[in-house]
Amino acid sequence: MSAPLPPLTANAWLRWDVVSRLLPPSSPDAPLDVLEVGCGQGAAGARLAALGRYVGLEPDDSSYAVAVERVGAAGGEVRHGSLETLADDERFDLVCAFEVLEHIEDDAAALAEWVARLRPGGHLLLSVPAHASRFAAADELVGHYRRYDPPAMRLLLRRAGLDDVDLRLYGAPAGYALEAARNAISARKLAQAGSMAERSGHSGRYLQPSETWQSTLIRVGTVPFRRLQRAFPGSGPGLVVRARLDP
Repeated sequence: MSAPLPPLTANAWLRWDVVSRLLPPSSPDAPLDVLEVGCGQGAAGARLAALGRYVGLEPDDSSYAVAVERVGAAGGEVRHGSLETLADDERFDLVCAFEVLEHIEDDAAALAEWVARLRPGGHLLLSVPAHASRFAAADELVGHYRRYDPPAMRLLLRRAGLDDVDLRLYGAPAGYALEAARNAISARKLAQAGSMAERSGHSGRYLQPSETWQSTLIRVGTVPFRRLQRAFPGSGPGLVVRARLDP
């Protein structure tokens, strides 16, 4: 009997609804090698592990400890650190980074490092907060350097050598309300916020559901909003992107 999947936040459920529909096909006869950079507490990783061989990277001590248990139960592996934990010749069919790129000051350099870990024909799948004009307290609190407008993201990916760029905004209309609530909570906490590195490390744990009843309520309660957002494919405060490295 497989272990239950880890809980997701309300916003992560909205995001996963899009991510799950952009995953490359896999099967027991054709499994994928999957890398996730900044896997947090392993909620997405435990789901991605079903695609084949999964390796997650997480530098934050607390998040790593949780991710090891969650992802291990799903048959995947989590390493403590970042790309330096990979062998020089390790390459993957799919490289994922969800809510990570905005934490990195030199995002172009980070993308180049991630793309270098792709096999020819492989895919990069990532998510970021959308619309530079929406940068607010919640972004500051969790250590974001920026948010991304879709045209700027497309250009960034093309400069990294990727093609077949598929950008999808998500989260309308519920995501706007969730973001407003996060901004209100975050504005009260900013005075006690630490350094950018400390805030980024904390981001993978921020507002994560812990109790079983909470996660069940969130999962069930977001179902209609996950379906509703599909009616607004060009709107929302979040952006999911898939792009391919030429064979």
